[in-house]
Amino acid sequence: MQTFAWAAAVAGAYLLGSVSFAVVVSRLFGLADPRSYGSGNPGATNVLRTGSKAAAALTLLGDAAKGAMAVWLVRAIGPLFGVGELGVALAALAAFVGHLYPVFFGFKGGKGVATFLGAFLALDFGAGLLACAVWLAVAAAFRYSSLASLSAALAAPAALLWRTGEPWLSLVILAMSLLLVARHRQNIANLVAGKERRIGEKTARG
Repeated sequence: MQTFAWAAAVAGAYLLGSVSFAVVVSRLFGLADPRSYGSGNPGATNVLRTGSKAAAALTLLGDAAKGAMAVWLVRAIGPLFGVGELGVALAALAAFVGHLYPVFFGFKGGKGVATFLGAFLALDFGAGLLACAVWLAVAAAFRYSSLASLSAALAAPAALLWRTGEPWLSLVILAMSLLLVARHRQNIANLVAGKERRIGEKTARG
C-alpha cells in the first residue's frame, strides 16, 4: 500500500506538471502556439513576446502554481499513506520533469523556470524567496530572463541547505537545477555570443 502511495504521488505530480499553461493560455487568448515563434519555448517569457502581458502573467502563475500544488498536495495527503518529506521532494522533481517532458504535448515542454520556483517556494518558502530575489536582481540588472533563471537555479540548493540543513532535500533541488541548466544550453550559447533576447523584446509570430 505504501509503495503504491509513493508511486501515485510521483505519477500524479508528473501529470500535473505536464499541463502546459503557455499552450492552454495562448489558445484561450487566440494567440499563436508559443512553440511556433521566438525561442519556441512554451513559457511565460516567450508568450510575452506576443505583446500580451495578461497571457504571459497567467502562464507564469499557472506554471508556478502546478509546481507548488504538487508539493502541497503530497505534503497534505501523503502522511496519511506513509509518504514523508522525501516523497514530497520527489513530487516536486516529478512535477518539474512533467513540465520539461509533458506527456500531453509529445514530451516537448518548456524550460521549467516557473515550475521550479513554484515547487521550490512550496518546499521551503524562505529559501524560495532567496531564489526569487536572485532572479529579480539579475533580471533587473541585465534584462536577460535566462541569465536570471540560471543564477536563481544555481543559488537554490545552497539556499535550501542553509535553511533546512537537509542534504538529501538539497540534492533533489540540485538535480532540478542541473536539469534547468541543461535546458538552457542554447541560451547559454546565445549569452556568450551576445545574441540572447532581452525580457520584453518582441518577435514576429511564426
